[in-house]
Amino acid sequence: MTYQFLKSIAAVTIFPVFFCCHTQSAQEDLPLDQWPEITKEAKPWTRWWWMGNAVDKENIEILLETYEEAGLGGVEIAPIYGAKGFEDRYLDFLSEEWLTALETTVQKAQQLGLGVDMTQGTGWPFGGPHVSPEFAASRIAIQDYEVGGNPIRIQYKKRDERELDAKLLALLAYGENGSAENITDKIDKNGNLKASFPEKTQIKAVFLAKTGQMVKRAAPGGAGLTLDHYSEAAVDVYLAHFEKAFGEKYPAFRSFYNDSFELYGADFTETFFEEFEKRRGYNLKNHLHELLGNEGTETSIRIKSDYRETLNALLLDNFTKKWTDWAHSKGKLTKNQAHGSPGNLLDLYGTVDIPEAETFGSSYFPIPGLRRDSADIRNVDPDPIMLKFASSAAHLTGKKLVSSETFTWLGEHFKSSFSQMKPEVDQAFLAGVNHIFYHGVTYSPKDVPFPGWLFYASLNLTQHNSLWPHFREFNAYIARTQSVLQLGKADNELLVYWPVYDVWANPKGMLDLITVHGIDEWLHPTAFYQESKALIEKGYSLDFISDDMIANSKAKEGNILPHPDAFPAKALLIPRMEFMPIKTLENILQLASEGATVIFQAKPMDAPGLQALGNGKNQINEIWAKLDLNDFGTTKTWGKGKVILSNDFSKTLENEGIRREELVDSGLKFIRRSTDTETYYFLVNHSPETVDRQIPLSISAKSLILMDPLTGKIGLAKSDNQGNQTRVRIRLAPGESMVLRATNKPAQKISNWIYATSLTNSFEIPGPWKLAFDPKGGPETPKATEIPKIVPWTTLEDPLASFYSGLGTYSSHFEFHPESGQQHVLVFDNIHESAKVWINDRYAGQVWSLPFKLDISEFLQPGRNSIRIEVANLMANHIRYLDQQEIPWRNYHEINFVNIDYKSFDASDWKVMPSGISGPVKIISHTLE
Repeated sequence: MTYQFLKSIAAVTIFPVFFCCHTQSAQEDLPLDQWPEITKEAKPWTRWWWMGNAVDKENIEILLETYEEAGLGGVEIAPIYGAKGFEDRYLDFLSEEWLTALETTVQKAQQLGLGVDMTQGTGWPFGGPHVSPEFAASRIAIQDYEVGGNPIRIQYKKRDERELDAKLLALLAYGENGSAENITDKIDKNGNLKASFPEKTQIKAVFLAKTGQMVKRAAPGGAGLTLDHYSEAAVDVYLAHFEKAFGEKYPAFRSFYNDSFELYGADFTETFFEEFEKRRGYNLKNHLHELLGNEGTETSIRIKSDYRETLNALLLDNFTKKWTDWAHSKGKLTKNQAHGSPGNLLDLYGTVDIPEAETFGSSYFPIPGLRRDSADIRNVDPDPIMLKFASSAAHLTGKKLVSSETFTWLGEHFKSSFSQMKPEVDQAFLAGVNHIFYHGVTYSPKDVPFPGWLFYASLNLTQHNSLWPHFREFNAYIARTQSVLQLGKADNELLVYWPVYDVWANPKGMLDLITVHGIDEWLHPTAFYQESKALIEKGYSLDFISDDMIANSKAKEGNILPHPDAFPAKALLIPRMEFMPIKTLENILQLASEGATVIFQAKPMDAPGLQALGNGKNQINEIWAKLDLNDFGTTKTWGKGKVILSNDFSKTLENEGIRREELVDSGLKFIRRSTDTETYYFLVNHSPETVDRQIPLSISAKSLILMDPLTGKIGLAKSDNQGNQTRVRIRLAPGESMVLRATNKPAQKISNWIYATSLTNSFEIPGPWKLAFDPKGGPETPKATEIPKIVPWTTLEDPLASFYSGLGTYSSHFEFHPESGQQHVLVFDNIHESAKVWINDRYAGQVWSLPFKLDISEFLQPGRNSIRIEVANLMANHIRYLDQQEIPWRNYHEINFVNIDYKSFDASDWKVMPSGISGPVKIISHTLE
């Protein structure tokens, strides 16, 4: 084992360099009739919950083989609480036995071509038994004392007997003028204040208290206090614990992972006062009233902004940067979710190697036939613009991958289908995500019967899921798409400044977390959001840029380069805001002087922070006066570039010759990636209508290649050029997607894309149908039967059929005479939920997404034909049976197992979920162009 560990560390030391290098030159030679290489990064990965760390070599190897066969590209190990009754199998986190299991995982994954990431802790957030109270998440606590005749004893008053002790940071005396005197040295060894003060003096004791938050959902060996992420000393101690456990023998996993912030009430750290004064230039102790109050005065708002900016700096410097530098020193990458923290999301995401966003809940799409039961979804409305904070940070810091924790609470347990997942994942792709992580898969050993071990907030994509035998095609769709979306660079022509200081100027409260669930407060009301959304809908591609990213940007040949590996942007847009730092305004104008185009929606109103009170507004006015931008539409030449004042970004961009993608006028959505010589479009139709038309592109290309990520088919599209604009024929039904490759290579040895046009014939396969069930399903296998017409098996009289989850196979024969020059498409009214099709005993493909159809032209023969359709349904009906029969299956420590509303789970009153095929099965024939 020691030898293998040494081999692993030797192999991994150059890994970050290798990983970050682009294989663009190899892709430039990609033949026009081929997809890019399907690497393990191109395949979807999954969070892999190790419940109770109850893992062993045999099951690790079996499961990894199962995952590889299903088309997964890697796993992210996430130790979590365990199942009851299996405590004798539990392994303590980072114990010798646990490290051996990790090494087993890495070795087997390497053999299979899988990747491995590791959560750097158990549950979430970072913490554990090695986090002492000294280094635990902290909060400020202030106690007021009255000056009077009685002696004042300074002692922290705990909220309850379980609360940890608090440390006195300062005892302050406030006079009538509001200035603070530090009188901490006037406390004797017994805690009594030995001094007298005027009657109106206010005495405030400032304590560093502990939040007391424990690691959520901790695994064995991982329970304990959560970490103080703002403290450099605390982070050093936390990382040293892993150095001690691993020594120099880090197995060859790829990345350390950190989940979303989710620290509640962690608003302070021991050195905060000193750090604040060093960074903001004044003593915060003199302004505690304004910091803690909610009066909303200008002074209070500025102090709160300074406080939040300082928290951001401490989180960025003492945790995110330090953690990433430490990981690199061990030959590892970092993968991080920045949302939920009080910091600047763009800078936090941009500091790590793989920024990770999160899709939470279910979006509404007007796709006909898409199932969306209000009782089975959470009351949230995901916004893809939130995902763009992670992708923008990656794009503007030269990072190749943007990951996403995907499908968290997409729907109620056991009721989510592939057809529901596709529009959600497509929406993530459109926002710039290109490295999907499922949420997720649970380690479940072979001796645990259906439904196996399950995590409480998961899609339950395990080998026990009745959809598992059909999982590979869904994964293949994601892999093909991501193989394209990982090429080259994100081709976004606009940068939009995010005014984080307006977020930090919230007059309410002190700690202000920037969360996924709080976007109605901190994001949606802003001009930044409204303008960004409008531009995207208009057909522009954009990334969000922070103050620090602007400071690090250069302008060259009229374009803006935030990073040497970033795509050159054509303009920087500054939405209406209240607060902008003077330095940021100066940096923006420096970019203009170097040749950039900068468009302001309005003059910034003021500079943030208490130090800028009064003079900040004057400084901005002085700078703006030099620009002489007083009327909308005014353009000022500034050095080699220009600065424009506009109340209509879209119109101004058009006037500047910065073209939008007019294809959005058809109802399509898109994202672009560009290599040195080619451009790739990922197109999606989320509208309720079929798009069948010539669509214009903003580029010019000789050859347009259509690539269907659903089937893998590739063909030369019909296109023409008008001046410097190319038009291409696209036909996409609601819910469909397509990759478009634009190149100047000659289209040789590649077949034309098949466009089906007018309907010539509609043939219903008449039946009768035989229906048989896979005995691997359950709870019991319904009897095979023959039915006169095709219907869901849950409508049969057999009582076993309504509970059955597994594979049901419909088979029949029919007479058909296909005509040459036509396309023959098998069309289903509805599939519950995925269908594999064989025509004349030849596998024709799988149907799992809307619209439910499959081209079977090449498989038909004149005369008698056979058809076999294997349908996989949901787990829901089997789970319903277990709960109705009161058969125990959920018995876990911690939160156990809850429903989508976080209440006790019970499926006994569920309605039967339709399973099988609804409506007629038809062959629709079309003439071809």
